[in-house]
Amino acid sequence: LGERATAEVVRTGAERAIVEGVFDVGRLPASHPAVTAENEDESLSATLTGLDIAPEDGMLILGREITRAGRTLARVNGRTAPVSVLQRIAASLVDIHGQGAHLALLRPERHVFYLDRYAGTEELRGQVAAQVSELRETVRELDRLRHDEREIARRVELLRFQVDDITATDPQPGELESLEVERRRLANAERLRVSAAVAREALLGDERETSGAQDLIAGAGQALDDLLRLDPSLGGTRDLLEQAAALLDDAAANLRDYLDAVASDPERQAEVEERWDALSRLRRKYGATIEDILAYGAEAARELDALEHREARIGDLDARAERLRQRIGKLADQLSRKRQEAAIRLGRAIERELADLNMRRARFSVEFSREEAPDGVPMPGPDGATVRYACGPTGVDHVEFLIAPNPGEGLKPLARIASGGETSRLMLALKTILAHADAVPILIFDEIDAGISGQSGQTVAEKLWELGRTHQVLCVTHLAQIAALGDTHIRVAKEMAGDRTHTTVTPLNPRARAEEIALLLGGSTSKAALANARDLLERGATWKAQVANAPASA
Repeated sequence: LGERATAEVVRTGAERAIVEGVFDVGRLPASHPAVTAENEDESLSATLTGLDIAPEDGMLILGREITRAGRTLARVNGRTAPVSVLQRIAASLVDIHGQGAHLALLRPERHVFYLDRYAGTEELRGQVAAQVSELRETVRELDRLRHDEREIARRVELLRFQVDDITATDPQPGELESLEVERRRLANAERLRVSAAVAREALLGDERETSGAQDLIAGAGQALDDLLRLDPSLGGTRDLLEQAAALLDDAAANLRDYLDAVASDPERQAEVEERWDALSRLRRKYGATIEDILAYGAEAARELDALEHREARIGDLDARAERLRQRIGKLADQLSRKRQEAAIRLGRAIERELADLNMRRARFSVEFSREEAPDGVPMPGPDGATVRYACGPTGVDHVEFLIAPNPGEGLKPLARIASGGETSRLMLALKTILAHADAVPILIFDEIDAGISGQSGQTVAEKLWELGRTHQVLCVTHLAQIAALGDTHIRVAKEMAGDRTHTTVTPLNPRARAEEIALLLGGSTSKAALANARDLLERGATWKAQVANAPASA
């Protein structure tokens, strides 16, 4: 589950220890909450998606490998992952309760979420969180606008220069391409004229009366005319010659127009080169293309406008922030009132559970505290006057569960109460009351029977079984009453084979189960002990059937 692991867990003579847990997350609802420190409201599905992990056939396999050298590897579905990822996922799946174990319920920062689930105020808390997020974004923008005035002045000066620089040059889309064509033509004007003249002379002939292509085609036409008088089958060829003559006339005309247009123009060439240099300078500073330059200029102009009119913007944002604070204050006040009402019910319910667990005079309470802040949200204070309180995504309340296990003791935070049987029973009472509010689906109770016996043991057993109707409960116990109510009984034992100790894990059939409970009851499997064990199992089965078949309202 991501806890610290050392080479001490590796068996003597072995190179590594490997442990895997296979979780059927496909049986959990898609909205199953993931109890993580980063986001208490995030679903397990969202957590896995954020980590780029996909269950395979609904299964999630968490694995850990520790080598003799002390190297440790964490894996999720066979992929190597940081231990922190294992911890984040496992926190949503398993909660271990045992002597000295780290319990999620002992973390005060979690208590407000348990209370909200019990009170049914999660949706209202979500509204507060959304408004707080909007307020924080507004305050961040205000802070940016109120940043050091000298830095803002320098930024305004730079932006104004950049905007003026781009505006003065006035680049146009497609201008670079057209300039490039014109630059090449002006730089090679004489060469272009010579080549065009040579081509035109080849078509029309020259002053030395050298025949051109048109003359030759005309001669070919005359010869074909003579042939046609004798053989009309060449009519198509004569048509082709006429088409060729027309095309040559068009080509010659185009060349004449080109020669008229192409001329050395040093003045225009200088203008084009100057414009090209101006655009190239912008490209070096603001973007590779004209479109990039224009986009940069538009963004700079927007920022410049915001900074130049920041006083008005600051006023608008200040007003918006105060409106948000007023709105949040009303929501947070509703949320706090509902929590306080639910806290009274929760305290009474847990005290009743503790009484069943032989802690009849224990007291439980939910402590609320708030922190005043000049820039907080306005709410009614203790005397009815408006007070501003610091407000986060969970509201203004700091919530902590307090317990007084024994008469004459004051209420103390859960984290400070004595360990042992009292702690285990308190955790069981809390888990029973918060069964539907607790997001962790797998609960492991290690030696919860410490310090209890008799009727208290039977009560603990019944509450564990009730808890198992909404969670998967694994319980390590030496108390017969608890073992007898389990739906599945597994014996864990150490055995010697040669000079080595081996641990065996054996699911028990009904006969073996009766024998094991007899050993727990009296240390033997005598007829009387076995009869007592079978009676305990039968009474447990009858009780479970009655509870399971009882009407929902019972």
